[in-house]
Amino acid sequence: MRFPSTPEYQSYDIVIVGGAIMGSSLAWHLTQDPDFDGRVLVVERDPSYEWCSTAHTNSCMRQQFSSDLNVRISQFAAAFVKNLRDHMGGDKRVPELSIQNFGYLYLADTESYAERLRRNLEVQRAAGAGTRLLTRDEIAAAYPFYALDDILVGSINTVDEGYWDGSTVFDWLRRKARENGAEYVANEVVAMTRAPSGQTIGSVTLGSGEVISCGQVVNASGPRAARTAAMAGLSLPVEPRKRFTWIFSAERPLDRPLPLTIDPSGVHVRENGGGTYMVGGHAEHDPAVDPDDFTMDHDLWEAHIWPIVATRIPQFEAIRVQSEWAGHYAYNTLDQNAVIGPHPELGNFHFLNGFSGHGLQQSPAMGRGLAELLLHGHYRTLDLSPFHYDRIVDNRPIVEQAII
Repeated sequence: MRFPSTPEYQSYDIVIVGGAIMGSSLAWHLTQDPDFDGRVLVVERDPSYEWCSTAHTNSCMRQQFSSDLNVRISQFAAAFVKNLRDHMGGDKRVPELSIQNFGYLYLADTESYAERLRRNLEVQRAAGAGTRLLTRDEIAAAYPFYALDDILVGSINTVDEGYWDGSTVFDWLRRKARENGAEYVANEVVAMTRAPSGQTIGSVTLGSGEVISCGQVVNASGPRAARTAAMAGLSLPVEPRKRFTWIFSAERPLDRPLPLTIDPSGVHVRENGGGTYMVGGHAEHDPAVDPDDFTMDHDLWEAHIWPIVATRIPQFEAIRVQSEWAGHYAYNTLDQNAVIGPHPELGNFHFLNGFSGHGLQQSPAMGRGLAELLLHGHYRTLDLSPFHYDRIVDNRPIVEQAII
């Protein structure tokens, strides 16, 4: 999809830095709100989206989080995906989507981890999630292909947990936002200038030289979030962390769908369809990387990932890797949770950052929430204020215990 490189106007009510799924969710929610008649500019440095985190996601959804707010954010995402056409005004071009509910299965090999799953279960069930705890024997009966000698308990939910077509949702958010009047440009924000008061951003400068006046600025730049914040003189503890994915075919495919299985090691594997499976993981040493670094670690598969997968599912000892890629988490080093909303001192600079691997499934609720805040001054649906920037200033983490 081609975008022009030059904005049509010199001034916009809202400038969104980054047009992948977070920026596009916000743009769509803004432009479909009947109370908004302003101008929205979305600045996207890679209009092919080849290298954005959205393009490298494994496109799964879960409700198994340790915080009530994260559970409810994903519940809204599930409803949004399953009712995408209705949300978009009944447009017949918009496809009817569903969720492939093979579920997530967390495996605990220590009593402390088992107790964490039990505590998380209480949070999830209180929010209406369908999570269940399984004993080792119950796991073996339902999924006889696992090796479970070290496993004490498992946690699974097969209601609105599994694969969904994130690329289609992203495509329609972006398309409908543009049809509603949001302007997308293929360009890059390279600088920000404060207004004379010093308390707001007055303009952004594009890589092509244009200086664009703005009412509000939103940082939706994924793994580049800290760089964008730095242009405004702000610090943000979000960095690119490399995450690897492999697709493989099995000589002996499993006889039933494979839940997204989170091994106690952190390696995860799931059903991909047609006798193929998807594996995700990262190296034990997990440093920040350059946001342009997508180099594969080819030794990681043989030395670490495959042995774990084949040990957990012996039927996967004979497999063939079909494809592989590296992507990035926009990793919040404070607490692996989102940072959303205004800066407490630079009030027209807003964050939409730090989703630490669960951004795709959080994008519907996050875009909706920030649109509410920008247009109405408060949240009308989910209160996302626990994820505001002030907790960064106060070093007050809200730790999510169920990060993969």
